[in-house]
Amino acid sequence: MQDFVTSKTSGPATGTPSRPSPRLVLTAVPNWGLTLTDLRQGLSMWRLWGGMGWNDVLQRYRRSLLGPFWLTLSMAVMIGTLGFLYAHLLRTDVADLMPYLCLGLLVWGFLSSLLNESGMVFVGSEAYIRQMRLPFTLHVCRYIWRNLIIFGHNAVVYVVVAVIFGIVPGWASLLAVPGLLLILVNALSVGMLLGMVSTRFRDIPQIITSLTQVIFFLTPIIWKPEMLGDRVALALVNPVHHFIELLRQPLLGQVPSALTYAVTLGFTALSVAASLLFLHRFRNRIAYWI
Repeated sequence: MQDFVTSKTSGPATGTPSRPSPRLVLTAVPNWGLTLTDLRQGLSMWRLWGGMGWNDVLQRYRRSLLGPFWLTLSMAVMIGTLGFLYAHLLRTDVADLMPYLCLGLLVWGFLSSLLNESGMVFVGSEAYIRQMRLPFTLHVCRYIWRNLIIFGHNAVVYVVVAVIFGIVPGWASLLAVPGLLLILVNALSVGMLLGMVSTRFRDIPQIITSLTQVIFFLTPIIWKPEMLGDRVALALVNPVHHFIELLRQPLLGQVPSALTYAVTLGFTALSVAASLLFLHRFRNRIAYWI
Protein backbone atom coordinates (compact mmCIF):
# COMPACT_ATOMS: atom_id res chain seq x y z
CA MET A 1 0.00 0.00 0.00
CA GLN A 2 1.23 3.45 -0.80
CA ASP A 3 0.26 6.97 0.24
CA PHE A 4 -0.09 9.49 -2.55
CA VAL A 5 0.15 13.27 -2.87
CA THR A 6 -2.28 14.92 -5.30
CA SER A 7 -1.57 18.23 -7.07
CA LYS A 8 -3.38 20.33 -9.69
CA THR A 9 -1.98 22.32 -12.62
CA SER A 10 -3.63 24.88 -14.87
CA GLY A 11 -4.09 24.56 -18.60
CA PRO A 12 -2.31 26.74 -21.20
CA ALA A 13 -3.01 30.48 -21.21
CA THR A 14 -5.33 31.77 -23.98
CA GLY A 15 -6.98 35.05 -24.91
CA THR A 16 -10.20 34.05 -23.19
CA PRO A 17 -10.54 33.03 -19.58
CA SER A 18 -10.54 29.29 -19.07
CA ARG A 19 -11.02 27.08 -16.11
CA PRO A 20 -7.87 25.31 -14.93
CA SER A 21 -7.78 21.67 -15.94
CA PRO A 22 -6.83 19.39 -13.07
CA ARG A 23 -4.03 16.91 -13.54
CA LEU A 24 -3.46 14.15 -11.03
CA VAL A 25 0.14 13.62 -9.96
CA LEU A 26 0.84 10.50 -7.91
CA THR A 27 3.94 10.44 -5.77
CA ALA A 28 4.73 7.48 -3.53
CA VAL A 29 5.33 8.49 0.07
CA PRO A 30 6.91 5.84 2.32
CA ASN A 31 4.90 5.30 5.49
CA TRP A 32 6.43 4.04 8.73
CA GLY A 33 2.97 2.95 9.87
CA LEU A 34 2.72 0.52 6.95
CA THR A 35 6.19 -0.83 7.68
CA LEU A 36 5.40 -1.55 11.33
CA THR A 37 2.02 -2.98 10.36
CA ASP A 38 3.76 -5.40 8.00
CA LEU A 39 5.96 -6.60 10.86
CA ARG A 40 3.09 -6.87 13.34
CA GLN A 41 0.76 -8.70 10.97
CA GLY A 42 3.49 -11.00 9.71
CA LEU A 43 4.47 -12.09 13.22
CA SER A 44 0.84 -12.49 14.31
CA MET A 45 0.07 -14.88 11.43
CA TRP A 46 2.17 -17.60 13.09
CA ARG A 47 -0.29 -20.36 12.27
CA LEU A 48 0.06 -19.64 8.55
CA TRP A 49 3.84 -19.34 8.31
CA GLY A 50 4.22 -22.19 10.79
CA GLY A 51 2.15 -24.48 8.58
CA MET A 52 3.95 -23.31 5.45
CA GLY A 53 7.36 -23.94 6.99
CA TRP A 54 6.36 -27.39 8.21
CA ASN A 55 4.98 -28.22 4.77
CA ASP A 56 8.30 -27.15 3.21
CA VAL A 57 10.11 -29.71 5.36
CA LEU A 58 7.60 -32.43 4.48
CA GLN A 59 7.83 -31.68 0.76
CA ARG A 60 11.63 -31.66 0.80
CA TYR A 61 11.77 -35.20 2.20
CA ARG A 62 8.61 -36.58 0.65
CA ARG A 63 8.66 -40.39 0.23
CA SER A 64 11.95 -40.56 2.12
CA LEU A 65 12.25 -43.34 4.69
CA LEU A 66 13.85 -41.23 7.43
CA GLY A 67 12.67 -37.84 6.22
CA PRO A 68 14.58 -34.90 7.76
CA PHE A 69 16.39 -37.33 10.06
CA TRP A 70 18.67 -38.10 7.10
CA LEU A 71 20.26 -34.74 7.92
CA THR A 72 20.57 -35.82 11.54
CA LEU A 73 22.24 -39.07 10.54
CA SER A 74 24.69 -37.36 8.19
CA MET A 75 25.45 -34.75 10.85
CA ALA A 76 26.13 -37.48 13.41
CA VAL A 77 28.52 -39.26 11.05
CA MET A 78 30.37 -36.03 10.24
CA ILE A 79 30.66 -35.01 13.90
CA GLY A 80 31.94 -38.43 14.92
CA THR A 81 34.47 -38.57 12.10
CA LEU A 82 35.79 -35.03 12.53
CA GLY A 83 35.81 -35.34 16.31
CA PHE A 84 38.18 -38.31 16.37
CA LEU A 85 40.22 -36.99 13.43
CA TYR A 86 40.87 -33.53 14.86
CA ALA A 87 41.41 -34.89 18.36
CA HIS A 88 44.29 -36.89 16.86
CA LEU A 89 45.59 -34.06 14.66
CA LEU A 90 45.42 -31.45 17.43
CA ARG A 91 46.64 -33.93 20.04
CA THR A 92 43.83 -33.19 22.44
CA ASP A 93 41.44 -35.30 24.48
CA VAL A 94 38.42 -36.56 22.54
CA ALA A 95 36.19 -36.03 25.59
CA ASP A 96 37.17 -32.35 25.59
CA LEU A 97 36.97 -31.69 21.85
CA MET A 98 33.93 -33.76 20.83
CA PRO A 99 31.20 -31.80 22.70
CA TYR A 100 32.79 -28.49 21.64
CA LEU A 101 33.00 -29.55 18.00
CA CYS A 102 29.52 -31.09 18.05
CA LEU A 103 27.83 -27.89 19.24
CA GLY A 104 29.96 -25.79 16.92
CA LEU A 105 28.91 -27.76 13.85
CA LEU A 106 25.25 -27.91 14.90
CA VAL A 107 24.93 -24.18 15.49
CA TRP A 108 27.01 -23.38 12.41
CA GLY A 109 24.75 -25.60 10.30
CA PHE A 110 21.77 -23.62 11.56
CA LEU A 111 23.38 -20.22 10.94
CA SER A 112 24.77 -21.14 7.51
CA SER A 113 21.37 -22.45 6.38
CA LEU A 114 19.76 -19.18 7.46
CA LEU A 115 22.39 -17.19 5.57
CA ASN A 116 22.32 -19.27 2.40
CA GLU A 117 18.52 -19.32 2.16
CA SER A 118 18.06 -15.64 3.04
CA GLY A 119 18.77 -14.65 -0.54
CA MET A 120 15.81 -16.72 -1.76
CA VAL A 121 13.26 -15.58 0.84
CA PHE A 122 11.18 -13.49 -1.55
CA VAL A 123 12.29 -15.02 -4.85
CA GLY A 124 11.28 -18.45 -3.58
CA SER A 125 7.87 -17.08 -2.54
CA GLU A 126 7.23 -15.47 -5.93
CA ALA A 127 3.96 -17.34 -6.51
CA TYR A 128 2.50 -16.19 -3.18
CA ILE A 129 3.66 -12.59 -3.59
CA ARG A 130 2.19 -12.30 -7.08
CA GLN A 131 -1.15 -13.94 -6.33
CA MET A 132 -2.14 -12.76 -2.85
CA ARG A 133 -1.57 -9.87 -0.50
CA LEU A 134 0.47 -11.09 2.46
CA PRO A 135 2.90 -9.29 4.80
CA PHE A 136 6.47 -9.63 3.58
CA THR A 137 7.50 -10.48 7.13
CA LEU A 138 5.48 -13.69 6.85
CA HIS A 139 7.79 -15.07 4.14
CA VAL A 140 10.85 -14.39 6.31
CA CYS A 141 9.24 -16.12 9.31
CA ARG A 142 8.44 -19.09 7.10
CA TYR A 143 12.06 -19.71 6.16
CA ILE A 144 13.25 -19.18 9.75
CA TRP A 145 10.75 -21.70 11.11
CA ARG A 146 11.71 -24.23 8.42
CA ASN A 147 15.36 -24.09 9.44
CA LEU A 148 14.51 -24.09 13.14
CA ILE A 149 12.65 -27.39 12.70
CA ILE A 150 15.70 -28.97 11.04
CA PHE A 151 17.96 -27.56 13.76
CA GLY A 152 15.72 -29.18 16.36
CA HIS A 153 16.11 -32.55 14.63
CA ASN A 154 19.88 -32.21 14.52
CA ALA A 155 20.03 -31.26 18.22
CA VAL A 156 19.39 -34.93 19.00
CA VAL A 157 23.04 -35.55 18.08
CA TYR A 158 24.25 -33.35 20.94
CA VAL A 159 21.98 -35.14 23.41
CA VAL A 160 23.70 -38.41 22.48
CA VAL A 161 27.17 -36.83 22.71
CA ALA A 162 26.34 -35.28 26.10
CA VAL A 163 25.22 -38.64 27.46
CA ILE A 164 28.30 -40.47 26.14
CA PHE A 165 30.81 -37.95 27.50
CA GLY A 166 28.93 -37.10 30.70
CA ILE A 167 28.16 -33.45 29.95
CA VAL A 168 25.79 -31.91 32.53
CA PRO A 169 25.26 -28.23 31.61
CA GLY A 170 23.35 -27.33 34.80
CA TRP A 171 21.60 -24.01 35.28
CA ALA A 172 23.90 -22.32 32.77
CA SER A 173 22.03 -24.13 29.98
CA LEU A 174 19.06 -21.78 30.56
CA LEU A 175 21.14 -18.99 29.00
CA ALA A 176 20.77 -20.81 25.69
CA VAL A 177 17.13 -19.63 25.55
CA PRO A 178 17.87 -15.86 25.31
CA GLY A 179 20.80 -16.74 23.08
CA LEU A 180 18.51 -18.55 20.65
CA LEU A 181 16.02 -15.66 20.73
CA LEU A 182 18.83 -13.25 19.87
CA ILE A 183 19.81 -15.44 16.92
CA LEU A 184 16.19 -15.55 15.71
CA VAL A 185 15.88 -11.76 15.87
CA ASN A 186 18.98 -11.48 13.69
CA ALA A 187 17.64 -14.16 11.37
CA LEU A 188 14.52 -12.04 10.87
CA SER A 189 16.38 -8.77 10.30
CA VAL A 190 19.22 -10.16 8.18
CA GLY A 191 16.80 -12.37 6.24
CA MET A 192 14.61 -9.38 5.48
CA LEU A 193 17.59 -7.27 4.42
CA LEU A 194 19.35 -9.85 2.25
CA GLY A 195 16.03 -11.04 0.85
CA MET A 196 15.23 -7.57 -0.48
CA VAL A 197 18.73 -6.97 -1.83
CA SER A 198 18.79 -10.39 -3.51
CA THR A 199 15.43 -9.71 -5.14
CA ARG A 200 16.92 -6.66 -6.82
CA PHE A 201 20.36 -8.14 -7.55
CA ARG A 202 20.12 -11.84 -8.40
CA ASP A 203 23.87 -12.49 -8.02
CA ILE A 204 23.73 -11.92 -4.26
CA PRO A 205 22.70 -15.51 -3.31
CA GLN A 206 25.77 -16.92 -5.09
CA ILE A 207 27.98 -14.40 -3.30
CA ILE A 208 26.45 -15.35 0.05
CA THR A 209 27.10 -19.05 -0.58
CA SER A 210 30.75 -18.38 -1.45
CA LEU A 211 31.28 -16.16 1.60
CA THR A 212 29.66 -18.73 3.87
CA GLN A 213 32.30 -21.29 2.89
CA VAL A 214 35.07 -18.81 3.71
CA ILE A 215 33.48 -17.87 7.05
CA PHE A 216 33.48 -21.53 8.10
CA PHE A 217 37.29 -21.67 8.03
CA LEU A 218 37.69 -18.25 9.68
CA THR A 219 35.41 -19.10 12.60
CA PRO A 220 36.38 -21.21 15.65
CA ILE A 221 33.97 -24.06 14.96
CA ILE A 222 36.30 -27.06 14.95
CA TRP A 223 39.28 -25.35 16.54
CA LYS A 224 39.44 -23.17 19.66
CA PRO A 225 40.43 -19.46 19.73
CA GLU A 226 43.24 -20.04 22.24
CA MET A 227 44.99 -22.20 19.64
CA LEU A 228 45.88 -18.96 17.84
CA GLY A 229 48.08 -17.85 20.72
CA ASP A 230 48.93 -14.16 20.44
CA ARG A 231 46.58 -13.80 17.47
CA VAL A 232 43.45 -14.76 19.40
CA ALA A 233 41.99 -11.33 18.59
CA LEU A 234 41.47 -12.52 15.00
CA ALA A 235 38.82 -14.91 16.29
CA LEU A 236 37.29 -12.53 18.82
CA VAL A 237 36.48 -9.87 16.20
CA ASN A 238 34.44 -12.41 14.24
CA PRO A 239 30.73 -11.84 15.06
CA VAL A 240 29.78 -15.32 13.83
CA HIS A 241 31.99 -16.81 16.55
CA HIS A 242 30.07 -14.91 19.22
CA PHE A 243 26.68 -15.99 17.86
CA ILE A 244 27.84 -19.60 18.03
CA GLU A 245 29.05 -19.05 21.60
CA LEU A 246 25.56 -17.83 22.59
CA LEU A 247 24.41 -21.46 22.37
CA ARG A 248 27.62 -23.45 22.70
CA GLN A 249 28.84 -22.07 26.03
CA PRO A 250 25.55 -22.52 27.96
CA LEU A 251 25.11 -26.07 26.65
CA LEU A 252 28.65 -26.84 27.81
CA GLY A 253 27.76 -25.57 31.28
CA GLN A 254 29.54 -22.22 30.93
CA VAL A 255 28.40 -18.60 30.83
CA PRO A 256 29.11 -16.63 27.62
CA SER A 257 31.55 -13.77 28.08
CA ALA A 258 30.53 -10.13 28.35
CA LEU A 259 32.30 -9.54 25.03
CA THR A 260 30.04 -12.12 23.37
CA TYR A 261 26.91 -10.36 24.57
CA ALA A 262 28.29 -6.94 23.65
CA VAL A 263 29.17 -7.99 20.10
CA THR A 264 25.91 -9.84 19.46
CA LEU A 265 23.72 -7.08 20.92
CA GLY A 266 25.58 -4.44 18.92
CA PHE A 267 25.26 -6.46 15.72
CA THR A 268 21.57 -7.01 16.44
CA ALA A 269 20.94 -3.28 16.83
CA LEU A 270 22.65 -2.56 13.51
CA SER A 271 20.88 -5.35 11.61
CA VAL A 272 17.44 -4.41 12.96
CA ALA A 273 17.96 -0.74 12.12
CA ALA A 274 19.19 -1.54 8.59
CA SER A 275 16.35 -3.97 7.86
CA LEU A 276 13.70 -1.51 9.09
CA LEU A 277 15.13 1.26 6.92
CA PHE A 278 15.23 -1.00 3.85
CA LEU A 279 11.73 -2.33 4.48
CA HIS A 280 10.45 1.22 4.94
CA ARG A 281 12.13 2.42 1.76
CA PHE A 282 11.71 -0.52 -0.62
CA ARG A 283 8.78 -2.66 0.54
CA ASN A 284 6.59 -1.28 -2.26
CA ARG A 285 9.12 -2.39 -4.88
CA ILE A 286 9.60 -6.03 -3.86
CA ALA A 287 6.69 -7.30 -5.96
CA TYR A 288 7.96 -5.39 -9.02
CA TRP A 289 11.54 -6.64 -8.59
CA ILE A 290 10.32 -10.21 -8.53
